[in-house]
Amino acid sequence: MSANRGSAGDRTSGVGTGDERGLESAETPPGLVSAVVAYTDGPDRRTVYPPGLSSVERMSTWFTADDDAFLDVDEMR
Repeated sequence: MSANRGSAGDRTSGVGTGDERGLESAETPPGLVSAVVAYTDGPDRRTVYPPGLSSVERMSTWFTADDDAFLDVDEMR
């Protein structure tokens, strides 16, 4: 995740419907969770990663982008 550039508020939300243990099938998309960090001097940033990983494993399986780059799936249908 990016370095703290100001006072940050942390809020998390679940995304996806996969198995918490990371077991997946062709019919079930992988489960993901996300955490948003709000910055006072820049855009809010969202980090997305699979749940249930150790901190070491998570470091190689996450991505971060500006929160406004993400779209609500239900709104896009």
